[in-house]
Amino acid sequence: MKPSFAFSPSHAFATVAIVNILILAIGDIFPSTQAFSVVVSSTSHPKYYSFQLQHSAAGSPGSTTGVVDTTAAAPAGFIDTELRGAAMRLHTKSQSPKEGQVEDKPPQHPNQEPYVPTLEDYLKFLVDSQHVYQTFEEVIKMPELSPELTPFCNTGLERTERLQQDIEFITREYNLEKPSVGSYGESYAKEIRNIALKGKEALPEFMCHYYNYYFAHTAGGRMIGKQMSALLLDRKTLEFYKWDGDLNEIKGAVKESIEQMAQGWSREQKDMCVGATMDAFRGGGGINAYLSGGGGASPSSH
Repeated sequence: MKPSFAFSPSHAFATVAIVNILILAIGDIFPSTQAFSVVVSSTSHPKYYSFQLQHSAAGSPGSTTGVVDTTAAAPAGFIDTELRGAAMRLHTKSQSPKEGQVEDKPPQHPNQEPYVPTLEDYLKFLVDSQHVYQTFEEVIKMPELSPELTPFCNTGLERTERLQQDIEFITREYNLEKPSVGSYGESYAKEIRNIALKGKEALPEFMCHYYNYYFAHTAGGRMIGKQMSALLLDRKTLEFYKWDGDLNEIKGAVKESIEQMAQGWSREQKDMCVGATMDAFRGGGGINAYLSGGGGASPSSH
């Protein structure tokens, strides 16, 4: 069954939606056998934004508007069991009542109006995202990590060139100067490079970051992109949110390559991969701070 989303209104955005959308939809962590319905909204300012994410079990009715496909159901493997389990444990109990283990924190400023991202914020987000994708793609092509990472070259998930097109479009169309890579992008890219420098023994750790970063974009990232498009770009769909061919098939092939790699891992290596989930969430999620008014802070302050 496909997750679906419906949103209103046409011109507003609540910060809480950005954060929770990405966490809830990250990396296809919800299998087709689980049903859930989550509503994220600004209760004190309902005019700003209302977001609903629905996922129905097979045979159950679900929304048919704004569909975002996920990879077709397949026999459970390392990704759908262990990696998914690690991700679910990082959810709050309100996000996932059955599996979330993080206590919900009351809002620091419950009466404060939600932050509305600007085009400059979004451009910083895109620039930092491109820097991280470029780092991943450079690491994947490192001869010393071949042939293990060869299956992840030219998969169709690559985003660096498409982001370059989008950055050039926005700077040209809106007369903006391209910003330098910020602290969030620099910090996470450095973390990825440092993992790669450990050599093949750190491949399980690297694959956790790779999987979560790329697959989060194909799920929650697309929802964020749709809202940024409506808010800032007159509903133009950026190249960042386009793929050549069937995205489900592309994702399925990549997941299969990860599963094949994981089959050869020891228990210790699998634990290394799963154990990197928090760092993957922190690194990828940090870049989203640009969309929640935290673009001027350092990664360590969040």
